[in-house]
Amino acid sequence: MTALVSGTSPATDRGVGPMLRAWRERRRVSQLELALRADSSARHISFVETGRSRPSEEMVLRLAEHLDVPVRERNALLLAAGYAPHYPETPLDDPALGALREGMERLIRGYEPYPALVVDATYRVLAANRGIAMLMDGVAEHLLTPPLNAIRLTLHPDGLAPRIRNLREWRGHLLEQMERQIALHRSRPLRELYDEVAAYPVPESVPGAEPDEPVPYFALPMQIEHEGHVLSFISSISTFNTPMDVTVAELAIETLLPADPATVKYLQTLLP
Repeated sequence: MTALVSGTSPATDRGVGPMLRAWRERRRVSQLELALRADSSARHISFVETGRSRPSEEMVLRLAEHLDVPVRERNALLLAAGYAPHYPETPLDDPALGALREGMERLIRGYEPYPALVVDATYRVLAANRGIAMLMDGVAEHLLTPPLNAIRLTLHPDGLAPRIRNLREWRGHLLEQMERQIALHRSRPLRELYDEVAAYPVPESVPGAEPDEPVPYFALPMQIEHEGHVLSFISSISTFNTPMDVTVAELAIETLLPADPATVKYLQTLLP
């Protein structure tokens, strides 16, 4: 399972200039290119990055937008520049997000019998449908104690891992994705989670034979056993466009799309 990742804000005592330079270098954008995008000058960008010029609040937000800085980190840039955070962080259980919660829950219920769930930036499971509950059969109780974590549930030896037929490939896919996210967001919680799950033991082989006739999948599937059946799923992630709230920016809806007709038929029979 995958999801979006939260960034852990760099220390604000470094100043907004070095922080902006770090984001620009991470995005592999030159000062001139950034200046053209932000309707500024390379000289001014240089002065901002070296601390010779204090950017306005508008300039900080404009540069952050053109550098595709996550919403949480934009607040950190503003604080480092001496301004108040621009984006609120509303708790998901706040009444103001009631319509959003209801919409997401209706969406994942409507996706049944196929699995779907909502996660936050740290892979915490916020909502899940019956398809996900079905996959949790046999998972150890200590992993099902809230807050549930999608990555931990997937890769832990007491979780789904023993039933994932292509565990090495799927594990490698998840770890590579986490590495990319860490490089882009410098997330301390993600790094800690990565170190934890990367250290889980991996069996030499997963019990059970491969399907008799290989299916030409269009993307890497997660192949998992359930009561003697091998189910294949392709993961798809949905996020919100132009979020104006940190919480909303870090939400992701993951749906597991059946990758073969046998999986479709089995789920429709199991969860009518």
